[in-house]
Amino acid sequence: MAATASSDHSAPALSLVPQGAETILLRLAGDWQLRSGLPTAAQVDQQLGAKPTARRLAFDAGQLGHWDSGLLAFLVGIQDLCKTRGLALDAGNLPEGASRLLKLATAVPERQGARRGGKREGFLTLVGKESLAFWRSGGQMLEFLGLSIQTFGRLLIGQARYRRSDLVDIIYECGAAALPIVALISFLVGLILAFVGAVQLQQFGAQIYVADLVGIAMAREMGALMTAIIMAGRTGAAFAAQLGTMQVNEEIDALSTFGLSSMEFLVLPRMIALILMMPLLCVFADLLGILGGALVGVAMLDLSVTSYVNETLHGVGLVDFIIGIAKSSVFGVLVAVAGCLRGIQCGRSASAVGLAATSAVVTGIVFIIVTDGIFAVLTNALGI
Repeated sequence: MAATASSDHSAPALSLVPQGAETILLRLAGDWQLRSGLPTAAQVDQQLGAKPTARRLAFDAGQLGHWDSGLLAFLVGIQDLCKTRGLALDAGNLPEGASRLLKLATAVPERQGARRGGKREGFLTLVGKESLAFWRSGGQMLEFLGLSIQTFGRLLIGQARYRRSDLVDIIYECGAAALPIVALISFLVGLILAFVGAVQLQQFGAQIYVADLVGIAMAREMGALMTAIIMAGRTGAAFAAQLGTMQVNEEIDALSTFGLSSMEFLVLPRMIALILMMPLLCVFADLLGILGGALVGVAMLDLSVTSYVNETLHGVGLVDFIIGIAKSSVFGVLVAVAGCLRGIQCGRSASAVGLAATSAVVTGIVFIIVTDGIFAVLTNALGI
């Protein structure tokens, strides 16, 4: 974008010329382009300091040559300077294109906090702000959890309003659509566990116990844990992105306007879907992990399929599977809560949607690991 008054390329220049007792004329000359090293509004401010009686600032653009967005940035700075000094600004003599762009640039007020400040905050200030933000986030999380419990209560008494078709679609996305990645990861985890166990157990001629190692590890821990982490990265992030996009498009506000609860209409189907699908995915992951361990046992340790299966059935009990399934149900709730919470909290910009998805994954994984540790302590204390 450029306007020209002459064909010669010359350096940009400005000068302040008094016009009467209260008017200052700001003359612009030369080519005002970014590549030319433009004067700044600060230079004009220094010269205005020597003219304390000035009440009005006008422009003279008769010698202005080529110009681009650099001129516009300078004019915006001059406009801010006039506001600071209490000067009236007369932009009537500017080129028509520059005048229109200046009006367009100042048509919408600048968002508070959008401009980077020149002063850096101290360390203690940053620590205090982060502490307060963490405290507020904890309160919002507890509030969201309470609303979720209340929504489930309304579901149990048949008063929750949500679309069954949405629930079916989300169940498919959380269940059948997740089978390939869960199968791949679980099979490889079982394979790795068998490799690690085989290296140690072969030293004692106890390679048959690789079946016990893989079976118990998959049933009690790795099946539920790896499935939950996969779902946190896959489904939790998707929930946050979906709800965040709806927040940006003001669709959630529209639901509230129509008297529909976003907790019931949006959050509840997602929580139900994960609660139902996580135990099934966990059992599927357990079986694929045991299959991966069997492949190593049969191919590397010279174990027969029959002996491996019999040792697995002997070493892994029903209680081990129940513990894993119980964990997976809890993990499903945590993944749904983390994803929906970050989606509801999303700001109203494209970058906020990305941050919400990232935060949902991090929050979900932290919840999962902490809860798994609590389960480990409880099962150890109960002797199971």
